[in-house]
Amino acid sequence: MAGSITENEFPLGSGEGAVGRRSLLRTAGLGGGAALAASVLAACSSSRTSTSSSGAGDFPKTPAWKFAFINHVTTNSFFAPTQSGMKDAASLLGLAAPTWTGSENGVVSEMVSAFETAISAKADGIAIPLTDANAFIAPTKAALAAGIPVVAYNADAAGNFALTYVGQDLYQSGYQMGLKIASDVTSGDILVGISQPGSLNVQPRLDGIKAALKAQAPSVTVHTVDTGAAQADELNAMESAYQGLKSAQGVYAVDAGSTASIAQMITKYGITGKVHAGGFDLLADSITGVKSGALDFTIDQSAYLQGFLPVLYLYLYRLTGTLVFPPATDTGLTFVTSSNVGPYASADSWIEGGKSKALVNMPSSIGLPAASTVQG
Repeated sequence: MAGSITENEFPLGSGEGAVGRRSLLRTAGLGGGAALAASVLAACSSSRTSTSSSGAGDFPKTPAWKFAFINHVTTNSFFAPTQSGMKDAASLLGLAAPTWTGSENGVVSEMVSAFETAISAKADGIAIPLTDANAFIAPTKAALAAGIPVVAYNADAAGNFALTYVGQDLYQSGYQMGLKIASDVTSGDILVGISQPGSLNVQPRLDGIKAALKAQAPSVTVHTVDTGAAQADELNAMESAYQGLKSAQGVYAVDAGSTASIAQMITKYGITGKVHAGGFDLLADSITGVKSGALDFTIDQSAYLQGFLPVLYLYLYRLTGTLVFPPATDTGLTFVTSSNVGPYASADSWIEGGKSKALVNMPSSIGLPAASTVQG
C-alpha cells in the first residue's frame, strides 16, 4: 500500500544563479558523492535562471525522466526528509517528482509488487531499500535487463544487484552505538527496541550493538523488544517492556519510531537521568529528548541525502549513458548529544524533517572533524 508524508516542493532562495548540469558532472568527478551533494545542496538556496523547462544549464535537453522510489514504511515520519530530498533533486533537474510507493508496514511482498509495477510502467530509474536478502534479486535483474537502473537506499543486502547503495553503514553504526553504550553501562540489563527484527534496515544495527558489547562490556545483557513497524504501536511496546524490567540500566532503540517512543516514555515516567537511553534519527520527540536529557544521544544518518542522492545518481547515469557509474555513498553517522543538539532544534530544517525552509546560517567557526587517514 502506498503512502506519503510530505508534499514539500523545491525551495527557491532569494539569491541569483543556478547550478548547471555541466557543474553536476564536473563535481561528480571531483570527490564522488560527498562533493556532489555539497555542490548541489549549496545551489538549493539559489533560484533557477534556466531558459529550458527540462533543467538548468546548457546541457542537452533530456526526456522527462520519471523515477520511482519503493519504500518499506511509506508513511513513517523518518522518511519525510527522504521524500523532500528526492523531490528537491528532481525539481533542481527539471524532472517530475518521483513516485513514492511500497508498503506501509514492511511487507516485502508489497514492496516486490510495487517494484514490478514500476518496471511494467517503464520507470526510468528505481530506488529501493533492500530490506530482504533475496526478494529483490529477481526484480532487480528484470529491471536492469529492461534498461532501468536500480539503486539501493537506506538498506543494502549482500548478493543483490543494485548499481550502488546510498545510506548508512548499518552494522558499523550499531557497533559504534554499542561502544557508546559500553561507556555508560558496564553490567546489567538493557532494553533495545527494534521495529522489524530480521529486516535488513535495522537488524544489522542490533547485531553491531551486540558485537560491540560482547567485546567491550560482556556483562551487559541485551533484551530485544519487537516494537512493530507501525509507529503508533511502538510506545506501548517500549512501555510494556520497561514495566517488565524496571531494573534495566539502559533503554535503547535501532529505529526512529522506537527511539522517539523511548524519549516520550522516559519523560512520562519522570526517570530522566535515572536510566541511560539513546537511539537513531531525528524525529521531533527524539531531538526534544536529547535537549531535556531524557536521551543521552540520537544518531543522525542524513535521511535527506537518501532521497536526494539517488535521484542525482540515476539522472547522471542516464545522462551519460552509464558512463558516470553511481558511487557507493555512506550518508554518515553523527552522534547528536546535549553538546550539539542546539542547531538541530533551532533550525527546524526541512532537510532534517522539520518545517522551516529558511537558510540555516553557518556558525562563526567550524570544529575540527576527525583527522583523515590514508591506508597504504
